[in-house]
Amino acid sequence: MVTNYRRFTLTETISTEQKNFFEEYGFIHFENFINADAVKALITASEEVKRRWLVSDVQKVNGVPIKYGVDLSGQPIVQRFAFINQHHPVLAEFLLDPRFNTLLELGGIGARLGDCEKDGMVFNHYVNSPKSKFTQMGWHVDGLREIFYGKKLNPMLNVGIHLSDLKLENGGLRIIPGTHKQGLASMLFKKAHFLNNEPDANELAIIPKAGDLTIHDGRLWHRVGKSSVVGEQSRRRVIYIPIVTGKYQPKDENSPTLLYQRFAGLVK
Repeated sequence: MVTNYRRFTLTETISTEQKNFFEEYGFIHFENFINADAVKALITASEEVKRRWLVSDVQKVNGVPIKYGVDLSGQPIVQRFAFINQHHPVLAEFLLDPRFNTLLELGGIGARLGDCEKDGMVFNHYVNSPKSKFTQMGWHVDGLREIFYGKKLNPMLNVGIHLSDLKLENGGLRIIPGTHKQGLASMLFKKAHFLNNEPDANELAIIPKAGDLTIHDGRLWHRVGKSSVVGEQSRRRVIYIPIVTGKYQPKDENSPTLLYQRFAGLVK
């Protein structure tokens, strides 16, 4: 497994070097996007939303199922929030950071932040314990979502805001660089979507620090590796926000649950 790769610093513009790197490999890693206080504020906001959703027994938001689990203390937690930006002012305000507009250049003409499309701002909270229901995610490509919309396979980028310091043993994002250039047949059939969790000889482990930002093309083969440690050391939190193109397709409380979202039950 490869763990060494070039990391960058995000400024007011995307440099030619950064753009070329992203176009070749399908991902890029920016260090120190936000500071420790901002990381803490985002986690605190998620905890406030968690408490409200547990009381209200929220099962879906804008048609997207919410994944619950059990924390190390035995108490219920939300392990995958959808559209969490619509449920707390701190999270909504975070998306107003002008640097997100800088990142849109990587998405091409017409790219926009999908704060009310797809699954909106997704907040993932992983913990490896015997009772956890969300510890890993099998190989998949996000571009297949468009098939379930009955639309053209438009580029979609995933912006990750990492809120935990990770080591290799903590698991986390694994990608196969360059596979965003694959054809449709490979995208559909190279691996069993979500069911295959096996490491790939060509995969790259993304190893971030809390406050780092990564972007990966949704057409890349990627998975979320399971932590090999248990307990508090296994806890990791990450936010994902889509950069989308094509027709504007916002979701609301009347939006249906799509077929692919039923795969969520296969993620353990």
